[in-house]
Amino acid sequence: MNVSSTFFFTADEHYGHANIIKYCNRPFTSVDDMDAEIIQRHNEIVGPKDVVIHAGDFTLSKKTFAENYIRQLNGTHIFLKGSHDYWLKKSAIVFWEREMEGFYVVVCHFARRVWPRSHYNSRQLYGHSHGKLPPIGKQWDIGVDNNVFYPVSFNKIREIMHNRPDNPNFVGNKAA
Repeated sequence: MNVSSTFFFTADEHYGHANIIKYCNRPFTSVDDMDAEIIQRHNEIVGPKDVVIHAGDFTLSKKTFAENYIRQLNGTHIFLKGSHDYWLKKSAIVFWEREMEGFYVVVCHFARRVWPRSHYNSRQLYGHSHGKLPPIGKQWDIGVDNNVFYPVSFNKIREIMHNRPDNPNFVGNKAA
């Protein structure tokens, strides 16, 4: 499997959450418009066989509503627990970690000051801040508000990280 063309990352869709439009100054007139646009942009770039890591706050709604949104989205989905994911089981995962094409990637809803292997320049992808928290080192906010309401491909993450500074606690070894 070619990792760079099959993995996408996103967070903070807040499907069905009308107040997020005002809170984040999203350019939508209604929750239905917002949901439809985020679904359309997702499906525009994510194919049926792609894998999407959702780093929390997918929806505040009940499980049946969450499942309805998921059915409309292309790809295979992995959901991490965020602040408002009451539809997920309490045992839902909080971190997703994986080596991807020579880089170690850590995904979590919250930005961290340090994270697994950060001292080796691992990459941390986070949400929660809706584009209002600048990344440090090899971090990126993958939330929809920070990425024009699109998921972010692994290729794009690789491009972004190329120009990011080293992590503050980087020990100077080869990236792991």
